[in-house]
Amino acid sequence: MAAPAEHVEPESTETDPPETDKTEETKTTRDPETSDSEPADQDPDEDEDEDEPKIRDTPEDIRLEAIANTVALHPSRDILVCGDVDGDIYAYSYSCTEGENRELWSSGHHMKSCRQVRFSEDGLKLYSVSRDKAVHMLDAERGQLVTRIRGAHGAPINSLLLVDENILATGDDGGTLKVWDMRKGTDIMDLKQHEDYISDIAVDQAKRILLTTSGDGTMAVFNIKRRRFELLSECQSGDLTSVALMKRGKKVVCGSSEGTIYIFNWNGFGATSDRFSIKAESVECIAPITDSIVCTASMDGYIRAVNLLPNRVIGCIGQHVGEPIEELAKSWDTRFLASSAHDQLIKFWDISSLPGTNVNEYRKRKKKDGRMKSLSKKAHGENDFFSGLAEETEKKEDVEEEEEEEEEDSDSD
Repeated sequence: MAAPAEHVEPESTETDPPETDKTEETKTTRDPETSDSEPADQDPDEDEDEDEPKIRDTPEDIRLEAIANTVALHPSRDILVCGDVDGDIYAYSYSCTEGENRELWSSGHHMKSCRQVRFSEDGLKLYSVSRDKAVHMLDAERGQLVTRIRGAHGAPINSLLLVDENILATGDDGGTLKVWDMRKGTDIMDLKQHEDYISDIAVDQAKRILLTTSGDGTMAVFNIKRRRFELLSECQSGDLTSVALMKRGKKVVCGSSEGTIYIFNWNGFGATSDRFSIKAESVECIAPITDSIVCTASMDGYIRAVNLLPNRVIGCIGQHVGEPIEELAKSWDTRFLASSAHDQLIKFWDISSLPGTNVNEYRKRKKKDGRMKSLSKKAHGENDFFSGLAEETEKKEDVEEEEEEEEEDSDSD
């Protein structure tokens, strides 16, 4: 049985104020005699232009001290939180202005690897779960521990979902699901239906039905209101690694360790209605972008944009070259996608054009070089000397394909 939740008194030590920009202090004053000898036609604004900060398309990468298992973005501000394999949690502000990413605070309250972090809907609280079997609630502004539930599970906790402002769902490595009332700090559901770890949890819009995916290859359905287990899906080949609701809640999408996406109809959870392979080593994480488009993370280091029904891989958002990706998170304004991987980097990708993407029913021919279509400037490597040429070639190929499609359509008429 889990120990009761304990309220943790705020620490008396205040967090360090953010570092101030000292560029103004380090500027050297110009010698009056030297300034008089300068040419009269020199533009005084030249130095000011050189000092102006560079604006990037995406924020700079954030380099960490250890691999981050999890990353979450604030629901209304440009703030990111990640949890690493050492049990530490870090908060950063991010910006497209070069050099403006800032560490806000860090927390080392977990004794073992931090598995997942999630913001509350208002962004004021932060929840985390860990291999140390504890559930923590922190003040998201300062990183101070507010509530701790020791021994929340009998096995290391792997997944976390906020159902609403008071209800929390957690899943562990042994296949047990627990639902918590954080006002009391006690669990209101404790059910084990999986034979392996619970990889992900999702909830419907009405906050009634919980869906869990597991390493045993099944998806389970739970009724929160009636506090009972409802149904277990048929077993798929390979681990089910992630779950998300799409198409206005009418479809349930699951990723798998074999690189296949499984699609279930709502209220048809027993068997899949559709499936398709995205030709990836795995689908470790699914991040819904629109009602039809998701981004997937894989062990092969690629981030793919995938359209559902019609099922198409739209293209490549980006990659952590040769490094498995742990998690994806979408920014509050759907402008950026953040990714954490084994290269100890948090990277940002521009996804602002994805919501306007329309996918034709017509299946286009694959590119001659086998590469996926680039959906961002950094898709196939930020330092690729030929990236500009490749982008122009891609555009030319797309135009040629569209012209060929139009010709085929006109011939069929």
